[in-house]
Amino acid sequence: MDDVIEKSAMRKIYLRLLPFAVLSYLLAYIDRINASFAALTMRGDLNLTATAYGFAVGTFYWGYFIFEVPSNVVLEKVGARLWIARIMISWGILAGLTAMVATFAAWAGVSNAISFGVVRFLLGAAEAGFFPGIVLYFTYWFPSYHHARIVSGFLVGLPIAVAAGAPISTALLGLDGLLGLRGWQIMYLAEGIPTVIIGLVTLFVLTDRPAQAKFLTDAEKAWLTAKLASERAAKEAVRKFSFLEGMYNPKVLLLALNYFGIVVASLGILFFVPQMIKSIGVTDNMTVGWLTMIPYAFGGLGLVSWGYVSDRMGERRWNLLAACVVSTIGLVIAGMTIGSWWAMVGLSIATFGFYGSKGPFWSMPPMFMTGTAAAASIAWINSLGNLGGFFGPWYVGVVKDWSGSYSGGVYGLAFLCVISAAVCALFLEIPNPVARVPNLPEPTPAE
Repeated sequence: MDDVIEKSAMRKIYLRLLPFAVLSYLLAYIDRINASFAALTMRGDLNLTATAYGFAVGTFYWGYFIFEVPSNVVLEKVGARLWIARIMISWGILAGLTAMVATFAAWAGVSNAISFGVVRFLLGAAEAGFFPGIVLYFTYWFPSYHHARIVSGFLVGLPIAVAAGAPISTALLGLDGLLGLRGWQIMYLAEGIPTVIIGLVTLFVLTDRPAQAKFLTDAEKAWLTAKLASERAAKEAVRKFSFLEGMYNPKVLLLALNYFGIVVASLGILFFVPQMIKSIGVTDNMTVGWLTMIPYAFGGLGLVSWGYVSDRMGERRWNLLAACVVSTIGLVIAGMTIGSWWAMVGLSIATFGFYGSKGPFWSMPPMFMTGTAAAASIAWINSLGNLGGFFGPWYVGVVKDWSGSYSGGVYGLAFLCVISAAVCALFLEIPNPVARVPNLPEPTPAE
């Protein structure tokens, strides 16, 4: 009977939460990385060097870093429904205001680079807490043996955002002159408005806890509440961590170091992919947009397949290490062949590894953290790791301006990925206390 109830409950929860989570993350990532496509024309309009551009887009992650932990703790206190809605509405507004950076620069008497950097910082502050908030929210609804799949399914919005956002963004660039605006300004406005709308819809879609879910039967709510309570008890029987312990625990810091390496490499590449494709000899912006879809289609495949494999194996550490190794190999191939079509092969292999790592990785913090400590640790890992989003693009931009090529930057990302991510994974062992819960049902794939 429990198996029947479990399958029914999990089917309903997946169908209720996953499509909305994917859509919201797709919008989040489009609003975050559309600067990579805007740069095809915006850099010339605003007179930005590759270094200034890389620095400015990276300031997003400083806003993210500062406000990430407080945001996730607030979500734990007030509930996901209200807080996720607030996050989406505020970042949608800031995303649209990026179209006004030149006007803001003129008003404030500063350079376009400074104005762009400030708006990106505020965008990061507005969005802070969204990703770790959703990951934390999933722990309220899914038993541990679903974690890699649900996180991977949620993060499919990331490569879809790059793949779908590429032709959409470059098409919007082609509307140059409409309403007296530059194409990149139209792009920022058009891609910010849907986020505000979905933020309002969030208030009617999300339910904070299973006990409040009207779409579940009483039996399903009772089963899920008991299952999650038994898992939490198993973790806390080993040790219950405080808020501060959730931030300075050695395993948490190792996870943050691992994630830093992955993020530096993946975002160091992401913000320059369209420009790397142009260096092959592709001149049409729309064609660049379509070609950008290829590596991130492989990224989506890596997310879904690796998350499923990790859950079926019930193993996280070695799956994470394997994904880091695949990422490194792809980056080395891309660096060796930059300026040729073979670089696309390397980038596709690298993105398969980058995104394949995320399911196993984000299943690890909830293996030993609960409650406020889980909220703090997930946000802290994400905020420290996402500082790589500042250093990666900045580093690639500096090397490009210095050497005239993207190869050196790509090799540096590969080196950092293998050192800080793969080596960290080798020493990162987190026993799973849930596996010792008596009569725990065998993992079954979501239907």
